[in-house]
Amino acid sequence: MATQQSGEKTEKATPKRKREAREKGQVFKSTEVISAFSLLALFGVLSVFGGMMIDNLKAGMSHFFTQPAPDVLSAAQLAKNATDAVIFFLKTVAPVFAGAFLCGLIFNVAQVGFIFSTKALMPKFERISMAAGFKRVFSKRTLIELAKSMIKIAILGYVAYSEFESHLKEFPQLMGGDIALSAAAFLKMLLSVAFKLGIAFAVFAPFDYMYQRWKYNKDLMMTKQEVKEEYKLTEGDPQIKSRIAQKQKQMSRMRMIQAVKNADVIITNPTHYAVALEYKEERMKAPVVIAKGVDYLAQKIKEKAKELNIETVENRPLAQSLYFFCDVGDEVPENMYKAVAEILAYVYRLKGKVKGGR
Repeated sequence: MATQQSGEKTEKATPKRKREAREKGQVFKSTEVISAFSLLALFGVLSVFGGMMIDNLKAGMSHFFTQPAPDVLSAAQLAKNATDAVIFFLKTVAPVFAGAFLCGLIFNVAQVGFIFSTKALMPKFERISMAAGFKRVFSKRTLIELAKSMIKIAILGYVAYSEFESHLKEFPQLMGGDIALSAAAFLKMLLSVAFKLGIAFAVFAPFDYMYQRWKYNKDLMMTKQEVKEEYKLTEGDPQIKSRIAQKQKQMSRMRMIQAVKNADVIITNPTHYAVALEYKEERMKAPVVIAKGVDYLAQKIKEKAKELNIETVENRPLAQSLYFFCDVGDEVPENMYKAVAEILAYVYRLKGKVKGGR
């Protein structure tokens, strides 16, 4: 039971997991958003440039079908006619192609940003497995996609039927009218239906976007063990880091114990704190803290001082203040000068020293 729980993907994907997925080309995007807004833009382009496109089409057809037939149709003439026809076609539909391309580019970039990955193109041989394919056909994802498609078809079908029904009374008039006017009216009707279908599609698209985002995050979820393993790889094994920190503390303590030999006095409180001070008047502006410790380390500092015959002076408030307000290597603060000077003077008298030397 514990093994099953540890294998459950209950943790959100880490930034590293998401970054690796993106590098593999695994990003979430809704094709419905791209299709819907591209469709709207396409019909917007048609509504703006439709008249110009029809005029160009009329002019092109008139040009191609009213030319006199050549006596001999050579290969060069045939190639020229084909080239002219292709150029004419491209010029006519250029606004539509440009609109569709820009919309596809904009809505792709808006969802996933600029990304280029060859890993997504690498062949995955598990996809050709019949068992895997059968499993995908009857998977939950396939059923959800089927449900989405059915809902989308139902919505779009209802919108299309409603719009055509509202125009049914116009059909008899169009059938008996001028062909050019009837064609223009019928085209306008189709554009109206298509535009409303695009709006319905656009209303449906945000729900698909939210679903794709939820599914993407769900697919990237990790087990607790995966999170731990990733933490070890990125931040280091906590046990190893703990041992390194412990080693560093030990080395720091050893350095401070070794530095006690340069101390002029050890100030204690007397049991919990010990601070070693060094003062050389010729090269120091003020006394410097060269070692400090609490409890066990304080005891070691005092033992080392006793071994080296360095004077230890008890001053509880001064020892605590120096410990809390000074780091190793710091000069004694000005507000403690007087108290420290008195202790140093006392030590010098005990040692029979003159100020500034041993």
